Amino acid sequence: MEHILSILIFFPAFAAFVGFLVKNDSIRMYGIVVTALEFVLSIFLWANFDTSVAGMQFNETLPIISSYGINYLVGIDGISLFLVIMTTFMTMIAVIGLTEKRNLKHMIITVLFLEMTMVGVFLALDAIIFYMFWELSLVPMLYIVGAWGGQLRIYAAIKFFLYTFIGSLVMLIGMLYLGYVYFQTTGNWSFSILDWNMLILPFDMQTWLFIAFFCGFAIKVPMFPFHTWLPYAHGQAPTIGSVILAAVLLKMGTYGFVRFSLPLFPDASVYFTYPMAALALIAIVYTAMVAYAQEDMKQVIAYSSVSHMGVIILGIFALNVEGIGGSIFLMISHGIVSGALFMLVGVIYDRRHTKMIKDFGGLASVMPRYATIFGIMLMASVGLPLTIGFVGEFLSLLGFFKVSPVLTIIAGLTIILGAVYMLVMYKKSFFGPIVHEENKNLEDVKGRELAALIPLVALVVILGVYPKPILKPVDTSVSALVEVMQLKAVNPTTKTRLMESNSIQGGEK
Repeated sequence: MEHILSILIFFPAFAAFVGFLVKNDSIRMYGIVVTALEFVLSIFLWANFDTSVAGMQFNETLPIISSYGINYLVGIDGISLFLVIMTTFMTMIAVIGLTEKRNLKHMIITVLFLEMTMVGVFLALDAIIFYMFWELSLVPMLYIVGAWGGQLRIYAAIKFFLYTFIGSLVMLIGMLYLGYVYFQTTGNWSFSILDWNMLILPFDMQTWLFIAFFCGFAIKVPMFPFHTWLPYAHGQAPTIGSVILAAVLLKMGTYGFVRFSLPLFPDASVYFTYPMAALALIAIVYTAMVAYAQEDMKQVIAYSSVSHMGVIILGIFALNVEGIGGSIFLMISHGIVSGALFMLVGVIYDRRHTKMIKDFGGLASVMPRYATIFGIMLMASVGLPLTIGFVGEFLSLLGFFKVSPVLTIIAGLTIILGAVYMLVMYKKSFFGPIVHEENKNLEDVKGRELAALIPLVALVVILGVYPKPILKPVDTSVSALVEVMQLKAVNPTTKTRLMESNSIQGGEK
């Protein structure tokens, strides 16, 4: 267990290099085996994880530039544990369900490199190492969209890269300045997040640093009005690109808010609560209406992702155990559900080479298994009780209700819009007469497609009924996070606000 986190990070990259030696006709199975081993390794990590410990576990440190306090520092807690497991699981599922035939070897190798960067983001505890993994994740996704995407793939890939890269540069400036502040305070350089958590910063400095980090995280989420790159990226990306983008890459932004912004800038986080909530509400309402107007099935789900990410932001900036814990659970549930929905769209696209809703109709009578799985995922997406989507949304809204009942009620009512556009899409696609001859003899899901989709359906139901295995470790680490915020707050109003928001502790929920 001494180096298990490093193995988790670099095993996919090592396997990717070995992949160059694998024959083309064996590369698909090779990719499945490698990603399955990575997932099993993450489950082994969970089995050895102490859920009663709030702090970091399995820490590893290796000096890189000691004179400036830059170290290879990794660790894991209840907040990042399940994000890592979701990353390894969804990557494995995406490779199992992969239908791409063109340059398949390059695709598998690219996905393995991408998996390394995503796992690295969730495990890095040194800001510079975090930034390196964060930026490196852009390169494989840029290649996936640009090489295997649709007609506008180059435009979509460049827009995705420029948006996220420019925002990340502003975040890097904030990181470098924070390292300098630590040097001015202690006389030693350090970019360790654990060391930075000991700093108590003046309010003005917190405000500017919060904005700098916001630029990197908000674009990645993406929050309104920085979301315009996402529909293009999803619309042009191949199925596996959309699955990984929705399931994991978007969560890197919300994870950044939890890992950096909240503990480092508690006063600024309280100060910006209502502006962040306003942007989240706009995203929930606006993108839901835009989703309703879409004629492309994939674009409906893409805009739906932006809307659901708004609920996650609301939960994070509730700044209490219920809201933050619920938002982390919602990151996981959204990753599973949105990944499954994009995969399902890919299934029908492979058969009909169209994603337009008007080209379907009556699919339920031709593809009953497909319609059933799509219906279950749709219900989870709109937050039906006893599905995985309900738990995270309920806790996120419950947490923010303690901050603003009015805004929470508005958010809750507007989520109804999600049910409207998803059900309308389902009705038009799956019910009614079959008006297109091409749809009468479509093959139902089977084989590898079922192997990829059935585990997702099982998780949607099991974790919807019994979410405790995830919620308990998450709440333990979130409670410690909230305590750090209370201790570091320099403004008495902030302390009062945090204490009031957390009057009901996680264990009493």
